[in-house]
Amino acid sequence: MKFLFYISKNYSIPIIEPIVKYLENTNHKFAFFLSKKVRNKFSQDLSEYEIIDNIDSTKKFSPDLVIVPGNFVDFRIQGIKVQIFHGLGVEKFSHYEIRHFFDVYCTSGPFVTKRFLKLQKKHKYFLVKETGWPKIDHIINYPTEDLKDKYNIPKDKKVILFAPTHSRKMQSAEELLPIIPKIINEDEIWLFKFHELMNKEIIEKITNSKNIRIIDDYDITPYLHLADVLITDTSSVAYEFMILDKPVITYKTQSRKDKGIDITKPEKLRDAIDRSLQNPQEFHQKRIEHIEEINPRIDGKISENLIQTLQNIIENNELKNMKKPLNLFRKLQVLYHEKYKKGYLR
Repeated sequence: MKFLFYISKNYSIPIIEPIVKYLENTNHKFAFFLSKKVRNKFSQDLSEYEIIDNIDSTKKFSPDLVIVPGNFVDFRIQGIKVQIFHGLGVEKFSHYEIRHFFDVYCTSGPFVTKRFLKLQKKHKYFLVKETGWPKIDHIINYPTEDLKDKYNIPKDKKVILFAPTHSRKMQSAEELLPIIPKIINEDEIWLFKFHELMNKEIIEKITNSKNIRIIDDYDITPYLHLADVLITDTSSVAYEFMILDKPVITYKTQSRKDKGIDITKPEKLRDAIDRSLQNPQEFHQKRIEHIEEINPRIDGKISENLIQTLQNIIENNELKNMKKPLNLFRKLQVLYHEKYKKGYLR
């Protein structure tokens, strides 16, 4: 079979990397359709493969399946369109929005699957398959030996990771950034990882210093392993961190407040950090319970399961007689962004 990875954002690269690694050991063929922004960041490990940058070339490649770690895909590309999602943002409305581009939704766990099965019953033209989220393979299998040395972090330093969401209604950066420099202890290194869609005016309020490092890598994974504590809000990165069974502090989170310590006032942040460092296993059982709902498969073989599931769909002709709606407005959106925005819809 032929697989085409359709990638419009840099942070999607680590989502598809474990799938690529699995496909390398099979007889399947694959290629990448990338936005210009992603082409400039594409890792050397993957850049040796076929990269397609126009619709006509996709016709020549003729994919059987188009794998999309995002919400949109160009309708002109042939093949079964597969949504694998760009995060574990299970609380966000947009996670469940049906945009009529996809034939298959590959969900991360039972909490998400249940909601998509209801949507499937309503719309009737797509399949829902619970495969797990591929980036979890990347996180679990990431090489961690000598990681502090690699990133020049003294072994005696505690590492605090601040990774807020970009959503204006959910983000914590605007309220927490003013207080953070005042509460940093001398034996701590703070890593700031801002979403690439974050308001630039907010980001400019903080700069690198002795105890603060701003991360501009597209992949947060090594920093998840480095960190002793994560500070976030309603960002899905919380669940990526919880896979490693480490403590999470949330600020005014809008869902699952018991996944860690949730604070509602900036001045409570230092106490929450101290409490998390002193007793990192306090919310261990709650982390297990939430992961069981959101992404229970943590065996490092989600990518293998995903490809086998998609292969079965084709072999069993499971999409027979299923036809997507015309979806004219969304298709015009894709064409508009291509011509006038010189980019891809998120």
